[in-house]
Amino acid sequence: MSNGDIFLGEVIGTSILILFGAGVCAAVTLNHSKARGAGWVVIAFGWGFGVLAGAYTAAPLSGGHLNPAVTVGIAVDTGEWDKVWLYVLGQLTGAMLGAVLAYLVYFAQFRANADRDGAVPTLGIFSTIPEIRNPAANLATEIIATVGLVLPVLAFGDNQGLGDSGSTVLIVSLLVVGIGLSLGGPTGYAINPARDLGPRLVHSVLPIPRKGTSDWGYAWIPVAGPLAGGALGGLIHHAAF
Repeated sequence: MSNGDIFLGEVIGTSILILFGAGVCAAVTLNHSKARGAGWVVIAFGWGFGVLAGAYTAAPLSGGHLNPAVTVGIAVDTGEWDKVWLYVLGQLTGAMLGAVLAYLVYFAQFRANADRDGAVPTLGIFSTIPEIRNPAANLATEIIATVGLVLPVLAFGDNQGLGDSGSTVLIVSLLVVGIGLSLGGPTGYAINPARDLGPRLVHSVLPIPRKGTSDWGYAWIPVAGPLAGGALGGLIHHAAF
């Protein structure tokens, strides 16, 4: 894969992932949305379908990592680090682009949200917010949940039957849904530094009325936790498999 293919694939795939993911959060959160109040199960499946669409789209160009934690896990497992920066740059760029696209889709709802006395905070549409703010617990949650993503992803890559059938991405998408349903309650399961940081940057600069804080005091946890979890998942796979 050329550098251009890797960068373009990760930009396109990650932007689709965030468009779907931030889109379903906006659909469930914002006033005047037909999916208003649909709940956590809808959000978990929306993110899973985002992985499905984004990874299948990006796979022919870049392999469809879409996540610095996955990229780091693969590098730790294989020892190949030379392209990591390129993957991460594409992922962060795509995450920001996807967040802007989701904002444009729900532009009217963001405006209407500001006109109501019951306006809702908007950061949770773009990035993660812990239910209980406990840095040690929040960090541990993100590390454990990301190991639960990266280790199976690496193991799936060892299964020739999944690779031959082209169903690996489908299985990973279902894994993301499962992580959301099982482990997403405490922090909102970033499990992806680009997925949280890129949209948080976009939230901080978009002209969203009454948008609330971008919560930069918490922002290091959904970056550091998934990176540590990705590296740990890579170490475990390298040692055990």
